[in-house]
Amino acid sequence: MNNQKQQKPTLSGQRFKTRKRDEKERFDPTQFQDCIIQGLTETGTDLEAVAKFLDASGAKLDYRRYAETLFDILVAGGMLAPGGTLADDMMRTDVCVFAAQEDLETMQAFAQVFNKLIRRYKYLEKGFEDEVKKLLLFLKGFSESERNKLAMLTGVLLANGTLNASILNSLYNENLVKEGVSAAFAVKLFKSWINEKDINAVAASLRKVSMDNRLMELFPANKQSVEHFTKYFTEAGLKELSEYVRNQQTIGARKELQKELQEQMSRGDPFKDIILYVKEEMKKNNIPEPVVIGIVWSSVMSTVEWNKKEELVAEQAIKHLKQYSPLLAAFTTQGQSELTLLLKIQEYCYDNIHFMKAFQKIVVLFYKVLSEEPILKWYKDAHVAKGKSVFLEQMKKFVEWLKNAEEESESEAEEGD
Repeated sequence: MNNQKQQKPTLSGQRFKTRKRDEKERFDPTQFQDCIIQGLTETGTDLEAVAKFLDASGAKLDYRRYAETLFDILVAGGMLAPGGTLADDMMRTDVCVFAAQEDLETMQAFAQVFNKLIRRYKYLEKGFEDEVKKLLLFLKGFSESERNKLAMLTGVLLANGTLNASILNSLYNENLVKEGVSAAFAVKLFKSWINEKDINAVAASLRKVSMDNRLMELFPANKQSVEHFTKYFTEAGLKELSEYVRNQQTIGARKELQKELQEQMSRGDPFKDIILYVKEEMKKNNIPEPVVIGIVWSSVMSTVEWNKKEELVAEQAIKHLKQYSPLLAAFTTQGQSELTLLLKIQEYCYDNIHFMKAFQKIVVLFYKVLSEEPILKWYKDAHVAKGKSVFLEQMKKFVEWLKNAEEESESEAEEGD
């Protein structure tokens, strides 16, 4: 038997051929840029031809990998360096947004190019949003004309749904805000957006991304007031946007008022302090009394845990509301406020089924708070549809008594004359 170990064969010097598909292609945006620019040069400024070229090129060129380069070219004419400048030694094209005419019609045509491209290659959606966010951060590096074109284009793309309103976050960049670039850009953007849609559609898009209450952040902290925002955008021809922001501010102030009111009630603060606070907020935020009485009513009714038994809840409600009647009386000094309170009581009793039989008792309790005229008006034609037949029947005898009392006082007045 041979005890000598056999030498293992070696594979030194042998080479393995790597499959083509396993080789990682070198990242070369310059070569990609040259291909795109050459194609755009051949199509010229015919945007229909540009759209067809981009559609066909997606099958041959790696759009997924070079999305940023592609969008840089279509917007600025070539690859952008940090800060938004075009590199001097790079190829560039005039078939781009920045070299086009500065008018809305041209930007609408360019928006169609982007729209068709992204519809055809859905995977470009995220890359395009990232590109626009980047371009907004680069605004200071662009000329005023380039910024105007980009603003109009962005407005159109927001309107047709190609872009999501979350891209506007880039405009809150501290440096852009400080130098007034964000506000000036927003004027052009919102004009083109509202031109395509309307303020309600714009508001809905802003609400979806929680941007509806942040528009004042387009200005530095010392200018973040409704008055400054309204003046700036109204003078720029965007009155509907100014009114929208003012309304949003009012809604916010009303929510804050209700929250604070409920806290004061739960702490048991004296009514005189609560009334003083509410009146100050009314004046400061220009909230009318009929709106305030609705807020006070809601706050009063939310401070108690109601009994689930229908026969007991009416007694509990009368006791509770009797305690708060001075507070309600303080904000029913106008006929419209009294009518608003009646409608709020009607809606509450309808929406909370245990209160259906308590409506008339609550109104009678407030007879000292409410004058006869609003009660009669409510009964005649100012009520809402909710539980109408039930509540009108409950109020029938009381209204008849009011009418008779009114007639008697009129006849006594005539006899006195």
